[in-house]
This record gives sequence, C-alpha cells and structure tokens, in this order.
Amino acid sequence: MKKCGALVIGGSAGSLDVLLKVLPEVNANIDFTIIIVVHRKQGTDSLLTDLLSYRTDLKVKEADEKEKILSGHIYIAPSDYHLLVEKDFTFSLDYSEKVNYSRPSIDVTFQTASDAYGDRLVCLLLSGSNADGVNGLITVKRNGGLALVQDPDTAQVSYMPEQAILKANVSKVLKIEEMVSYINSLSAKG
Repeated sequence: MKKCGALVIGGSAGSLDVLLKVLPEVNANIDFTIIIVVHRKQGTDSLLTDLLSYRTDLKVKEADEKEKILSGHIYIAPSDYHLLVEKDFTFSLDYSEKVNYSRPSIDVTFQTASDAYGDRLVCLLLSGSNADGVNGLITVKRNGGLALVQDPDTAQVSYMPEQAILKANVSKVLKIEEMVSYINSLSAKG
C-alpha cells in the first residue's frame, strides 16, 4: 500500500466504546484524515462530536457539504445523511434511501472514499448488528486499499465484523488493544 491518505472507521452498536478507547491514543501529528461513520439516532449530532473532541488533540468536527478534507482532522458523518467522499477530496451529504437500514451508511462512505483514495485508503469496520460496511470493504480491497475489522471476540455485537470476515477477504483482524499502534503506524510522521 502507498502512503495512507485516509482512514475511514465504520461501526454501529458497540462501536462508540471502541472509539473512546482508541482515538485518545492516536498521535496528534498524523498526516492522514480520519472519517467516522457511526449509526446513531437523529438529534445526537453535537454530542458525539463534543464527546470525541474532549478525548483527542486532533480537530474533531462534523463533515459539511463541499468541505475540503484536511489531514490531521477527524470528520464525523452527520446523522441521517449519507457521507460521500468526492474525487476532489471534498464531502457531499446525501439524503437518498437508507442502505442496510442505515443513513449514514458505512458502505456508501467506504465505497466513495475508495473511489477517491484508491490504494491509499484504509477502512476499519467495528462492532455492529447488521452487514453495513461489508460491501464497502469488498470495494476497498478491489481498489487496492486495506480492509480491517475488529476481532469479533472483542466486539459488543459481533455480527458486523463476522460478516466482513466471511465475505470481504479482509486484510487484517485487530483486537481493540492493537488498533492504536496500527493506526499510528499508518502515518509517515509516526
């Protein structure tokens, strides 16, 4: 794989606990973008952003329409919108049909980020109760990126990572305690 351009993390039920353990330990000087897509209820927008902001030295913000994607930032997909990564490395927000009963859909962000970043993309699928993200990981692998999943044995809800392991020919399975060092190793500045 070439130098990492973006890390996209997707998750559903049980994934917030993982993010709260991992993100505080990520180096503040990383030279790639982190994009987070988490299934959540409407109206909880600023809560997640605020919660993560207090736990990391990286700038955390909700992604905005046509916003330029910057390295060293953590962007959160807004609730009730699909988050698309455009080939000019900006975001688009989309209110089309739910995918895998979800909006935002992890698949949509994984797939559009893969089209933009190609073999410079790393995607990590965390705990969750449906198969959202699996098709996205297949696209990521096809385009030369890395498809990572949380070890199902460490997931609160193991269905999502199990489906990815079964169907997506994942690059690596990570226990929660292995995620920080792996993420930090993606940075050329690390």
